[in-house]
Amino acid sequence: MVNRKEIREALLLRRTSLTRESELARVETIELDQTRVGRLSRAEAMQDHQMSLEMARRRQAMLEAIDQTLIRIDQDPDYGLCEDCGESIAPARLALDPTQPCCVNCAGKREQR
Repeated sequence: MVNRKEIREALLLRRTSLTRESELARVETIELDQTRVGRLSRAEAMQDHQMSLEMARRRQAMLEAIDQTLIRIDQDPDYGLCEDCGESIAPARLALDPTQPCCVNCAGKREQR
């Protein structure tokens, strides 16, 4: 049986943590003076910038998944059941990642597509 209250609390904590990380990442962004840095340093700075953008994209995607899961927990009586086959999602899977919409078998099938 899925303990919705515990999962909800864990998701809210994770959302708070991700929001703080996003705020800190915005503060730590440094503009590179292209005229004062060598070619290798610019390349490294551009790579760092791309990595920062990707991390921000992943944080945003996780925040969206958390928000969608919170809605499902509150409104969907079938939360905890696989969206594809309707079977129960393993409690250990939901404990690890409560945003997962399907069981391991169906997740594998989705990845193969």
